[in-house]
Amino acid sequence: MIQPLHVGCNFCSEMITKFRCMSAKKSFYFLVLISVICFDNGVTKSYKAVVFMHGIFGDVAVESQELDAWIKQVHPDTPFYAIPLYQRLDSLVPLWKQVDVISKEVISIMNNHTNGIHLICFSQGGLICRGILSTTQHNVDTFISLSAPLAGQYGDTNYLKYIFPNFLKSELHRVLYTKEGQDVSLGNYWKDPHHLEEYQKYSKFLAPLNNDTYTPNINKYKQNFLRLNRLILIGGPNDGVITPWESSHFAYYNSEEKIVEMEQQRYFLEDSFGLQTLYKQKKIKTYTIPGVQHIHWHSNKTVFDNAILPWLI
Repeated sequence: MIQPLHVGCNFCSEMITKFRCMSAKKSFYFLVLISVICFDNGVTKSYKAVVFMHGIFGDVAVESQELDAWIKQVHPDTPFYAIPLYQRLDSLVPLWKQVDVISKEVISIMNNHTNGIHLICFSQGGLICRGILSTTQHNVDTFISLSAPLAGQYGDTNYLKYIFPNFLKSELHRVLYTKEGQDVSLGNYWKDPHHLEEYQKYSKFLAPLNNDTYTPNINKYKQNFLRLNRLILIGGPNDGVITPWESSHFAYYNSEEKIVEMEQQRYFLEDSFGLQTLYKQKKIKTYTIPGVQHIHWHSNKTVFDNAILPWLI
């Protein structure tokens, strides 16, 4: 494909000055030419603002550094915002609290960019963004979910051992499916496939968000979620943290810990929050990228070039 010319504003200004001195017939054709060169090829074209949400235990300056640099390299004038809230240990605050506070920050950004924004949300940040998308009348064009546990988490990982060093995953339902356990962000999306009744009873965030408990607000969640133009789901088998890694594609374990794909999940079949609608409208794109460990998704150039950059338009 032939790339458009990129010319400077001084060039366009000079051409417009010449246009004023031309006859009516010549000026018409000249104006068409200048419109193609100056206005369709990067001089006035503006890219939507990008908002980045970090993951659990995240340091926003570290996690957003490469993304910010790469976006500015390709689209120099793109506004880029990295949300500096609930970093490091503060990321363990319950997710509805985080959604409430962070949504105010994101709404402020949206109000300054009425042509729409893009969300890039990493790991636990993907769930926070899901909460924002379901509870606000947003203007998000594209939601890029970067290795997020969208369908839940159930795995013995280093993160888990850091928070609960004395528990195996099979034992955690005793801790996380309690009132106190739901005061930890991980408990809000811990989905033990062997204790689903407890999950439905106690999960304060993921269960109502995915309509696993037949949520009263689900129709409103659906209306808001369907304001999206595109949903980009990125994950891979070598992640090492999101368990199962297919949760990043809205797939999850059954009671035998076998993967049930997104299209067979109840919330998809019943179109609980709009996933099936987006799928039928061909607005969902999934990427399975091997060889990427969890902490490298936001700093992997191949991931950026192939799965993120094409949607930042």
